[in-house]
Amino acid sequence: MTNTDKNHKHTYDAQGKMTCCTLEEKIYTEAGAKELVNEKHQHDHGDDEGHDHSHSESSPIKMFLPSIISLVLLLAAIAFDHWLPQQWFTGWVRIIWYVVAYAPVGFPVLTDAVKSIRKGEIFSEFFLMGIATIGAFAIGEYPEGVAVMLFYAVGEVFQTMAVSRAKANIKSLLDQRPDEVTVLRNDQPLTVKAETVNIGEIIQLKPGEKLGLDGELLSETASFNTSALTGESKPDTKAKGETVLAGMINLNTVAQVQVTTAYMDSKLSKILELVQNATSQKAPTELFIRKFAKIYTPIVVLLAVAICVLPYFFVADYEFRDWLYRALVFLVISCPCALVISIPLGYFGGIGAASKNGILFKGSNFLDSLSNIQNVVMDKTGTMTEGVFKVQEVVFDKAFNQDEILQLVNVLESHSTHPVATAIHEYVGELDNTIRLENTEEIAGHGLKSTVNGKDLLVGNFKLMNKFGIQYDLDPNSIVYTTIAVAYDNKFVGYITIADSIKEDAEKTIRLLHKLNVKATMLSGDKSTVVKYVAEQLGIDNAFGDLLPEDKVNRVKEIKAKGESVAFVGDGVNDAPVVALSDVGIAMGGLGSDATIETADVVIQDDKPSKIPMAINIGKKTKKIVWQNITLAFVVKGIVLVLGAGGLATMWEAVFADVGVALLAILNAVRIQRMKF
Repeated sequence: MTNTDKNHKHTYDAQGKMTCCTLEEKIYTEAGAKELVNEKHQHDHGDDEGHDHSHSESSPIKMFLPSIISLVLLLAAIAFDHWLPQQWFTGWVRIIWYVVAYAPVGFPVLTDAVKSIRKGEIFSEFFLMGIATIGAFAIGEYPEGVAVMLFYAVGEVFQTMAVSRAKANIKSLLDQRPDEVTVLRNDQPLTVKAETVNIGEIIQLKPGEKLGLDGELLSETASFNTSALTGESKPDTKAKGETVLAGMINLNTVAQVQVTTAYMDSKLSKILELVQNATSQKAPTELFIRKFAKIYTPIVVLLAVAICVLPYFFVADYEFRDWLYRALVFLVISCPCALVISIPLGYFGGIGAASKNGILFKGSNFLDSLSNIQNVVMDKTGTMTEGVFKVQEVVFDKAFNQDEILQLVNVLESHSTHPVATAIHEYVGELDNTIRLENTEEIAGHGLKSTVNGKDLLVGNFKLMNKFGIQYDLDPNSIVYTTIAVAYDNKFVGYITIADSIKEDAEKTIRLLHKLNVKATMLSGDKSTVVKYVAEQLGIDNAFGDLLPEDKVNRVKEIKAKGESVAFVGDGVNDAPVVALSDVGIAMGGLGSDATIETADVVIQDDKPSKIPMAINIGKKTKKIVWQNITLAFVVKGIVLVLGAGGLATMWEAVFADVGVALLAILNAVRIQRMKF
């Protein structure tokens, strides 16, 4: 495994640049995948089990070479013993032959056993395999001693390949971000290290090239492959002024991008940090198995000693060699390798499968939590709807100058980042810079208030009108669309209606959630008529509108009070209190908000709500595979342990119970990476 220094602290200079190691090294190391950057395999079974073997990895053939040499020598020896007897193949010649056959596969394991003992980790799998095979040699069972270690070594190679495959998702993410970019300096293209590029510089991107830093598109239009960030390879066409992100691949003409974010702060860097942290957030099952292995292994060693020694006092025809053989078989069977390898690998595979589909989990614990989720509570705007509002109609009292009021509203809404403000700005046009606002404030859950020319201007929902005692002669509930009420100089001016379109896969999302027996609830600050209309269109179980942030918290508390688990889906920033209260916080818009990546437990990168049931399904499949492996390991080992203690199982059965079960568990664990969700 990658033997990381737990006390190592990364150091940075005044500009925030890491000085001790590169970001890639940091991510690989802390994710247990440092071999991918070092081009040396040191696979990870977990930080605490004492596994620390290294394989020089340049090709599968080279990895299997020691096992191939050992197998050829073993088969030759067995042939000389049974099928082609040779007079010279006796005594010391025979012993030395088997020792030479044992060396290629046995020496690395014995070396690792010594290293583990020096670190205070006596009862490692290497120690068990070493005792078992050396013991087999001691009682003259040379073929079985070599065979046990040979099959163990083959299992280790397959395990190495499985772990590397599981961790390849991290490597593919890093591959999406080029180390070098072409910048225009003095109107001349110059290839430089991406991390040296400053904010404001212009990158020239040729067709087929990957963008190294986040920026703003200067070219009129450009099409990009965004699969590194969203899991979707469908081309995404960007227009001048739109944001483009590191990892996107330019598809057609030469494009120019002005850098807006430092290399270390790019969206892709944050995603890589998220994947890095995901490996350190362990699921309860994973943590239990690691603790279990620490207790289980010493107990097994003591039982093996007891099997060898205690019968001396109770069995009349006690034969030390026979009982030692039984104890050695017991040791081989009892090795916890299948559990401590396949379970972390299963969770890592789940995280990898999710990331391939544009879903980022911050830890395997959230895979577990999401697999048992009973309620999905969701925001409306930007989650189930596009979040792209358009003004439908303007209904103002004729006593007011409509253009003048709209200009005032436009300037006031420019203080907000809400999609409604964007819709009003697009409808009204450029801001009138001659308008001066004073004492502008945002009233949470209500709207905006300001003073213009000594008169109060109110723009928000009808609760804002009620709060300031503004009289109006209409029923807000009779208006289906989102409504922005306007008051000026303590008089009701009228309202603006705004509509938002439902996402194309929103209905499919609710249908899939119901298929998974998950209840869907929509909570929104938008008006109740709009929320109920959207909920009816989609088939959502419960929907509540006109909610303040604290109202959303109370609604979620009501669900949790029933003893049911809750996942909340929203923007991860405005709904922070609800995210904190929920069992799993899911953020839509991994491409939109840095804060979203920081606060949520799960990030859906392409804004598609259908990824919510997909994430739940991945969690369920991962947990199912993990428990299949646990059951397989315990049942098979339990049966063969009893047979071994009773003298009914040989080393060959022991090999299957250890290496065979480990291989089956590993193959089962990597299945999830090939599944379609």
